[in-house]
Amino acid sequence: MSTRTVLTTGANGGLGLATVIEMAKRGHRSVGTVRSEAKAEEVLAATRAESVDVEIEILDVTDADAAAKVVESVKPDILVNNAGYMLYSAIEEVADDDARALLETMVIAPIRLARLCLPHMRDNGWGRIIQISSLSARASFPLMGWYQGAKHALEGVSDALRLEVAGDGIAVSLIEPGVFRSELSEEFVDLESKRGSRYEKAYAASQEMFGRMDRFMTEPEAVAKVIAKAAESKSPKARYPVGLDAQFQILTGPLTPTGLRDFALRKSSGL
Repeated sequence: MSTRTVLTTGANGGLGLATVIEMAKRGHRSVGTVRSEAKAEEVLAATRAESVDVEIEILDVTDADAAAKVVESVKPDILVNNAGYMLYSAIEEVADDDARALLETMVIAPIRLARLCLPHMRDNGWGRIIQISSLSARASFPLMGWYQGAKHALEGVSDALRLEVAGDGIAVSLIEPGVFRSELSEEFVDLESKRGSRYEKAYAASQEMFGRMDRFMTEPEAVAKVIAKAAESKSPKARYPVGLDAQFQILTGPLTPTGLRDFALRKSSGL
């Protein structure tokens, strides 16, 4: 594949960092975004340790003007929308402003960046938009409702976008990892902040269950290779599930009665 310019958001660590490194190793011009100069220095140190060249742009993806400037400067052929964060709380305990902030970061911002990239990609007759989704877009779990809602929304809008731009040589793909090692997995939930919640028992049970999944976690480098595969494919798939848990859900989800699944999740979560 010829050298392309790849813009990856949320490159400060975990999957974002693994992706900018993987793309650079494959010979692409790899550009990552972070939110601060301090994070930029950390990323550059990590990429130098891997003996690859990566460019860094400072960007808060929720800043529309800044996003437009970065896209105009970089002119990416491949956009990897990775930036995001976990909101691990019961629906009852999430304020409107917190829900709006999550949706702004994980739905509005990535679609805005995709929209900004379209003119350049269309002029070239080629483009790839890679949306980092989640197993949570296929199956819902308690205490993750708003996070899952954001991923469901991202997938719905991305499916429409895929149909709208395919005729211009632009492909839109969704990467759907299960649980993988990242800053999010290391700080799943702050139990101290949940003291006194009516869901305190459920938070603790879920944290314990999550800890037992450590041996099944996918490494971010493995997910990054799937991202690169989607970006470089001549005929990218619409969806790329990654990890044993994601594959298991796809196989068993349609066959499992909702009532049975609900019962199992409530019991394991202490609800």
